[in-house]
Amino acid sequence: MHVAIHPPPFFGRPMNAYAPSAAFFDLDRTLIRGSANFALAWEAFKAGQVPKRQLAKDAVNALSFIFAGASDNRSERLRERILRAIAGVPVVDLESLGDRFIPRLARTVMPEARTELDRQAAAGRDRIIVSASPIEIVGRLAKMIGMEGAVATTAEITDGRYTGQLVGPFCYGEGKVAAIEQLASERGYDLNECVAYSDSISDLPLLESVGEAVVINPDRELRKIAPKRGWRIVEVGKRASRAARRATPRSLGQ
Repeated sequence: MHVAIHPPPFFGRPMNAYAPSAAFFDLDRTLIRGSANFALAWEAFKAGQVPKRQLAKDAVNALSFIFAGASDNRSERLRERILRAIAGVPVVDLESLGDRFIPRLARTVMPEARTELDRQAAAGRDRIIVSASPIEIVGRLAKMIGMEGAVATTAEITDGRYTGQLVGPFCYGEGKVAAIEQLASERGYDLNECVAYSDSISDLPLLESVGEAVVINPDRELRKIAPKRGWRIVEVGKRASRAARRATPRSLGQ
């Protein structure tokens, strides 16, 4: 019996040539507009691996997430369902599903998020996705969009198949803090010099664990907290357009 554990992937630099600090990016609604897990569920449905009733539930959850943000209960239920669904599934099957939608997911990176990725690259930081989604998906997406790495939920693999158990913590809430603390220890990042980006109040522990926090497309609760903490807010879509108009001085005579 062979148990495999995915190490955090690292891209874009020679191995072990880590930057002194990192910028940690949440994935859903921070880098991309929707849910990576729903994209995975849709491909699994098309492959006959997910029944239509479950897909409908995933669609409702995805819409709720897009408009309201993450919730602890919904994320916990999703974790348990995904682990049950993949128990006994060959790893190559999940990788095959990823081939079908990861390139499409890469094209949904929001322009405002891309600007922040470029900002952190210019500052010399490693750019890392931190996500509750499976590492097999998140790691490949990070590489495809030019980031330096990813930490994400990691499922145990035995003899090329998923066991239905996790390796390490669920990468959500406090689990994200544990993940970046371990990564910082391994790579020498000074968390006081690091930056974290998120849209959700569920990532408050992550935002509080680094020297600088930035909120992108924040949910209602995080939008209230950010100004009190002095955290920069990055608006997206229509909100970004309105913010730009307010910041543009009116011409003389108007």
